[in-house]
Amino acid sequence: MSARRELTLDEVAAKYPEFPRLIILKTDIQRRGVYYTADALDAVNPDVHHLGGTDIFGNRDGKLKYRPESFTLRDGTSVLSTPTPLENNPYVVDLIDGRVVLTDNGEILEEVFYWEKPDYYNKRTSSGALMQNVVGSRPQRLYLIPNRYCHFWTDDQGCKFCDIVNNLKQQKSEVEMQTRVTPKDVSETVKEALKEKGRFTAICLTAGSDFHGKNPFDKEIDYYIEILRSVGENFATKRFPSQLICTAVTKEQLKRLYENTGLSSLTMDIEVLNENAFNHVCPGKAKWIGYQEWKRRLIDAVEIFGESRVSTGIVSGVELVRPFGFESEDEALEAVLKEADELASHGVSTVNMVWIPRPNSHFANEKNASLEYYVRLAWELQEIRRKHHLKIDFDDYRRCGNHPDSDLARIF
Repeated sequence: MSARRELTLDEVAAKYPEFPRLIILKTDIQRRGVYYTADALDAVNPDVHHLGGTDIFGNRDGKLKYRPESFTLRDGTSVLSTPTPLENNPYVVDLIDGRVVLTDNGEILEEVFYWEKPDYYNKRTSSGALMQNVVGSRPQRLYLIPNRYCHFWTDDQGCKFCDIVNNLKQQKSEVEMQTRVTPKDVSETVKEALKEKGRFTAICLTAGSDFHGKNPFDKEIDYYIEILRSVGENFATKRFPSQLICTAVTKEQLKRLYENTGLSSLTMDIEVLNENAFNHVCPGKAKWIGYQEWKRRLIDAVEIFGESRVSTGIVSGVELVRPFGFESEDEALEAVLKEADELASHGVSTVNMVWIPRPNSHFANEKNASLEYYVRLAWELQEIRRKHHLKIDFDDYRRCGNHPDSDLARIF
């Protein structure tokens, strides 16, 4: 990575005044992580607040229990944060004068508001499964992880930034988490969740890859069809507001998925928009599909789901990890945006996730990119969507909250 001095939050905000400061702050919170003081944790009411432990990925401090899942800022911006050890220089969430606040070097930056858990969380399905472990939530979205195991890990070819399987092992031992959920449990949980009128705007499914089947990934698609049908039992219309994040599968598999379910949007995460980096960072995806084929399948998906209904996600920052990554942030930004623009010209949006080096991943000891890099990337990705007249309403600030670039769709 570049050795130049990184700009502070205030310096980045001054340099890019057109970029909303609260979204810059959100981006830096994701980049640096958070630490909850004892007083901040005392302010958590387990009967009211959404506690962590159900996410598909782990935290920087390797712990699961009794921390807020996350929080919102004063303008309603949803922040997906990860608890981080103090020695890693995170932001600090503290309780000061009766308010839960975000601080940095002792300075109060913003008041924050812990997510409130939905009513269905403490209920159980007819099989006895705890509903919050069947279908999780974010402030305005149901979040379903039907399968928490990624088969790329079976021969150590999982993505190098990822800790999905190691996190699953911890969840199974500590928070009563199942590897796979049943369609009946899903249907019952969604039915209960929808009793909270106006609370949720969409449902998202994401899971690990499964290359088994007569054709590679047939088994993964079969399972998604089964689960999506169980979700659809709770809707009167054929299509319902939904997003599936899955492996890049063939056009025939995509048609089967679309025709046999009520799914309305699709995301197939390529993870890194550079072929050389992709091959190194995502060896399983490179082996089973390949970079160029992944892009072709994204474009094929537009033919089936339509423009503004297909996207891919990148874990931004991993493209800078040496020795295979770019030598500078400027070089990385130019290359990534060129690839994103090409995909957008075919109707595919790119959204970015701020990379979090997780302790149970291959990249545990690496460093993510500068705040300025993430701000420039987010701005340009949104500009690419504007240029190609693409919407991202199925994965925006309300329905996800993980992407700084799609947060910008709120104001443009």
